[in-house]
Amino acid sequence: MMSGMARTARAAVRTVRREAFVDVAQRLIQGKGYEQMSVQDVLDELDASKGAFYHYFDSKEALLEAVVERFGDEVMATLAPIVDDPDLSAIQKIEAVFAGIARWKAARKDLVLAILEVWVSDDNAIVREKLRRTSVRGLVPLLAAIIGQGIDDGLFTASSPDAAARIVVSLMHGFNEEATELFIARQANTIPFEVVQRMAAANTEAFERILGIRAGSLTLIDEPTLHLWFG
Repeated sequence: MMSGMARTARAAVRTVRREAFVDVAQRLIQGKGYEQMSVQDVLDELDASKGAFYHYFDSKEALLEAVVERFGDEVMATLAPIVDDPDLSAIQKIEAVFAGIARWKAARKDLVLAILEVWVSDDNAIVREKLRRTSVRGLVPLLAAIIGQGIDDGLFTASSPDAAARIVVSLMHGFNEEATELFIARQANTIPFEVVQRMAAANTEAFERILGIRAGSLTLIDEPTLHLWFG
């Protein structure tokens, strides 16, 4: 029994130490940018050795992956209660999922923008793909439960909650990629705001058709949120 307790204690210590590296990396990425941050900067902040760092991470990119994975875990933790809310219809839950993601990003806008600067780099394609798969594993069951409720209540006409959820998550990833490109274009002032509005409207229309609900039933991203990021 004592051996089991000792292993548990050691695992807890390892988790705390690993999270300390992630904490510092997150702060440095927001403060100076990922490209400017070095592994040595992280070590200096923690007064740690390279051996300690490489015990948990095999590269700087792995540390970036851990930071973004934390984002995903935090977002999923905020979304999970939506599924079990008995007072919300399926349509309201879909909207709440998107609103919850938008609120989380808005509350951390500086950090999200710092990550965005490196997210589009080809050097981070593997990290992006790993996190895409992670988000699929988290979002598909959540959205399938909501879509299943909508089908049971006669709100949605999709025939398979799981299949519809997978298509919706694919659309979400596509929406995020398109939004990133539009954000960069807006920063460069090469497109008008109306292009962003049309993109958001077209994406919402696609969601409505997949779920089998009438046009105008969903609000996936509101005007204040669009103006926050693209205005």
